[in-house]
Amino acid sequence: MGDNALPRRGSNGISRRGFIGRTGSIIGAVALAGHLTPTAAAAPGAAANPIADGARVPALIIGTGYGGSVAALRLAQAGVDVQMVEMGMNWDTPGPDGKIFPKVTSPDYRSFWLRTRTKAPLSNFLGFPIDKDVPKYTGILDAEDFAGITVYQGRGVGGGSLVNGGMAVTPKRANFAAVLPSVDADEMYDTYYPRANAGLGVGMVDPAWFDTADCYQFSRVGRKHAQRSGFAWTFVPDVYDWDYMKKEAAGTATRSALAGEILYGNNHGKKSLVQTYLAQARATGRVTISPLHKVTTVSPAAGGGYTVAIDQINTTGDTVATKTVTADRVFFAAGSVGTAKLLVKLKATGALPNLNGEVGRGWGENGNVMCGRANHMWDPTGKLQSTIPCSGIDNWDAGGAFAEVAPLPTGIETYASFYLSITKNPNRAEFTWNAATGRADLSWQTAWKQPSISMAKTIFDKINSKEGTIYRTDLFGGNKIWNDTLTYHPLGGAVLDRATDNYGRLHGYTGLYVIDGALIPGNASVNPFVTITALAERNIEKIIATDLP
Repeated sequence: MGDNALPRRGSNGISRRGFIGRTGSIIGAVALAGHLTPTAAAAPGAAANPIADGARVPALIIGTGYGGSVAALRLAQAGVDVQMVEMGMNWDTPGPDGKIFPKVTSPDYRSFWLRTRTKAPLSNFLGFPIDKDVPKYTGILDAEDFAGITVYQGRGVGGGSLVNGGMAVTPKRANFAAVLPSVDADEMYDTYYPRANAGLGVGMVDPAWFDTADCYQFSRVGRKHAQRSGFAWTFVPDVYDWDYMKKEAAGTATRSALAGEILYGNNHGKKSLVQTYLAQARATGRVTISPLHKVTTVSPAAGGGYTVAIDQINTTGDTVATKTVTADRVFFAAGSVGTAKLLVKLKATGALPNLNGEVGRGWGENGNVMCGRANHMWDPTGKLQSTIPCSGIDNWDAGGAFAEVAPLPTGIETYASFYLSITKNPNRAEFTWNAATGRADLSWQTAWKQPSISMAKTIFDKINSKEGTIYRTDLFGGNKIWNDTLTYHPLGGAVLDRATDNYGRLHGYTGLYVIDGALIPGNASVNPFVTITALAERNIEKIIATDLP
């Protein structure tokens, strides 16, 4: 059957044309929804007592994502006062709809970082464009465009933990040497991975509940198709509160994952860093966070330590104050892209000229590529879909791909299976400073995604052949099968044991550290945040033991 996702008439009596018409009405309504505007509240998302101009601090952490949050907690527990500087907002104030975060199908001003039009990873559905104009605002998801790729990153206190699907995966032990060859695997698997999983609150879906829950029908279809084609299918750990999700399904708790919340934040059940590491860090009384603050330069201070220049911005991205502070130690934790961009700028502009030539190099996109498959009418994936993926298809050893069975939470039956694949893509890019434009450029080329597509096809070509199904071509615009222009998992740019020593100390400068995903050379073989967290736990333990007075 050539158009097997939508036969002319299904068992429910809905014709193909009727399905498309009804779906078009729904998608059209979604596209018009969410025209909320920011409230007039003074400086939403800002700190009550942000870092002061002229301050001297023992430790300054640039960023509040996984690595920075680990460093803040452990430094504070060791008796060090910590200032964290975060470019995004503190997401603690409800919008006009009474919610802090909007749902996936209703993006509004809160959804995107300083864009005037949304840029959803899934841009089309049944020929209808999804993106729409929105007010410019310091929203939660940054779709940062480079010449060959768009990098999706979280913006706000908690970084990427605010916007990811929460899949908390520890790499297979056999694959670890290819991820971080200079790191002792025994230490990681005996001490630091367990510590990270405990700190993040990682758990697993109840298999018995999974088998009966309406919201995971899409995942069960993914399991059936994978296993019928001979692939290993596996549950994947996550940081969602699974007891809360059971209550959502039972109707005894406010719906969150079952209400289409994830890409632009989750209002209830997800355990972001705000609920875990950052909550513990704040509880020490030694950690202060300054949201809507952006570091522009770092240079050695005359009296020791480092002079750090900071722009304070408002919710439309305008600079409202400039500050200069002095820090005894500076931890770069702005994420792979943020840290790499800042470091190449500091080297090229002469602020930190002694950084070595490895800064900016070894960047990769974790082999991310997305696709959808059109299933037969007898394989519905469900109207109600949890936004939290909990399973995957493993063909890493044979084909170089692991595919997350992802939700497509449109609120209607789509008869579609959707996947985000992580692949063993060998290509690596470099950040360089462009003096003419005053920004960092990335050398990634879209053509470099071809290995990822070929590796993902080792799974989905076989499933389509077995099931008699086809790829969807209506999800990414332009009749495309593969979304090969994005990554959710940026890694590298200040690689461990190259740009830094084996614990993240930057070469050339005492007291400067990298402690985020920039340390990992381009690929983690799985969703990377548990590895970023565990590596940060390892590194900060060593730094506290040997570097602090």
